[in-house]
Amino acid sequence: MTTERLGLLWGITVFAGAVAQTLAWFTGLPGVVLLLSVGLLVGRSGLHLVEPLDLGVGLETVVGLLVSLVLFDGGINLRLPGDTLKLTVVRIVVVRLVLALTGGLLAAHWLAGLSWPLASVFSAIVLATGPTVVTPLVQQIRLKPTLGDVLEGEGLLLEPVGAVLALMLLELVLGNLHGWRELALGLLERLAGGVALGAFCGWLLAQGLRRIPASSGGALRLQLTLGVLFLMFSGCEQVLPESGLPAAVAAGVVVGRQPNIDAAELDAVIRQLAQLAITMLFPLLAADVSWSELSPLGWGGIACVLTMMLLQRPLAIGLATWGLDLAPAEKLLLAWVAPRGIVTAAVASLFALRLEEAGVLGAGRLQGLVFLTILMTVGLQGLSAAPLARRLGLVDEAPATLEPVGAGTTGPD
Repeated sequence: MTTERLGLLWGITVFAGAVAQTLAWFTGLPGVVLLLSVGLLVGRSGLHLVEPLDLGVGLETVVGLLVSLVLFDGGINLRLPGDTLKLTVVRIVVVRLVLALTGGLLAAHWLAGLSWPLASVFSAIVLATGPTVVTPLVQQIRLKPTLGDVLEGEGLLLEPVGAVLALMLLELVLGNLHGWRELALGLLERLAGGVALGAFCGWLLAQGLRRIPASSGGALRLQLTLGVLFLMFSGCEQVLPESGLPAAVAAGVVVGRQPNIDAAELDAVIRQLAQLAITMLFPLLAADVSWSELSPLGWGGIACVLTMMLLQRPLAIGLATWGLDLAPAEKLLLAWVAPRGIVTAAVASLFALRLEEAGVLGAGRLQGLVFLTILMTVGLQGLSAAPLARRLGLVDEAPATLEPVGAGTTGPD
């Protein structure tokens, strides 16, 4: 690929994302829905102006670094005040780990026609709701802080788990792992190792930030943060593949809780960069969707996704929140809002490449089903979340701040 073509690819991608954010600003439509739409328009399903595979191996690097920035920002702002909120998030995560994995496996095999191995990889890839989608929706509809905290906390905890588990299952399918024992050990190793390395790097970063005054060293604080974050992510990926995502969340959590470092000032800048990452990544990854991969799924693929949206998610939320002090309206909203985001799309694209290179049949169907899940959850839930929240009386009546729709991945402090 020529340098000029590469520059044009990024130019079109960023411009398309900026147009989508501008339209969201003026129309009030969900920014994530418009970002997904412009990606389809400029990509394989539309004008063929953007071909993500032209980036080659650089696609994985770019996506990984930008996603780590988004998750780091989410970790800084992860707040679960009160025992009830913490218990709610933990129970949702645990219940969904069991029900979503099992239900996604069965639905993908019986309804969408994936083989059992690929169905297991699919169920892990789509396990997590995406903070890159959930947080902009929460901000746009001004959802009550408690519900917003639960939705964002669920996504931040399950996103790394789902990505690492999907990698382990992929290695099992490719024959690089032998048996469930190796899979379980690999999963624990990457999660624990990533969290430990992320917490340590976050502590080191916090010590450095504490010595740089926010009033005069704002640019230096940002440079130091990005340098530590990107080096940490790349190092983790080199040592333990897919451990960079849990490391990014852990580092953000540690930095956000260190006293005397002006985390709020740092977060204001990180939030803008995270917004830019979302604006770039969503159109880029949506451009990889091809109707030729979606059409063979037929009604079976649609039924698979609807089963996850209308049966598995409500059942999981119902079980997880049983006996907790949540109103029926709050449970209903939690049961409906579960869009998938950037990490899901990125993992699907990269895994499909590896499966195709290994000669595994059905890689295109796997990627197509993942993107169908993203399209349906982002489209249906993104467009209906605000009206549903207003109807249920779950909108925070405080005046909204003038912030671009879809900005950042931060939650309320």
